[in-house]
Amino acid sequence: MPVKIRLQRHGKKGKPFYWVVAADSRSKRDGKYLEKLGTYNPNTNPATINLDVDGSVKWLSNGAQPTDTARAILSYKGVMMKHHLLGGVRKGAFTEEQAEEKFKAWVEEKEKAVAAKVGGLDKAKADAKAKALEAEKEVSDKRAAAALPEVEETVEEVTETAEAVVEETAAVEEAVVEEAPAEPAKEEVAAAEPEAKAEEAAPAEEAEASKEEE
Repeated sequence: MPVKIRLQRHGKKGKPFYWVVAADSRSKRDGKYLEKLGTYNPNTNPATINLDVDGSVKWLSNGAQPTDTARAILSYKGVMMKHHLLGGVRKGAFTEEQAEEKFKAWVEEKEKAVAAKVGGLDKAKADAKAKALEAEKEVSDKRAAAALPEVEETVEEVTETAEAVVEETAAVEEAVVEEAPAEPAKEEVAAAEPEAKAEEAAPAEEAEASKEEE
């Protein structure tokens, strides 16, 4: 039975998520499989790959043929490298211990390269964010500079209006004070009181005199 190592599509529309599987080459792409070897998520940067290295090597040793995409994934995770080293062990080129040491050295170098790539991506993101913030600040400064004359003009108009209102209020108050009748002085009021009483008493005296004459 010919076996292929290939990708089986899962995930949502627009966000594919793949399983790496060993399947009968005659089965449908997303049909039954013999063994699930790992997952591949291309939606992250870098892509996230989880793979059973030893299980994949076993299938390769049994004659399974990977598709082009699957081969790239297996190579990225060191499956092809380990398969090659085990072939050297079978041929007597080196021992299993030496093969394992070579594989570990390869994995360490690969991890360093991936870490460097991730660090570069993080730095690129930080630089892009800083540039975006700088551009946004520049636009904001330009808008503020363009709006400043209008603000100054508005403040000047408000100030002039306030001054005009103060002047008008002062003029009204002055006019009211001028038109108001002056209150009589206390001395004048006191002097007028005896005269008023005398005028009130005169009619009474005249009435009494009239009675006596009668």
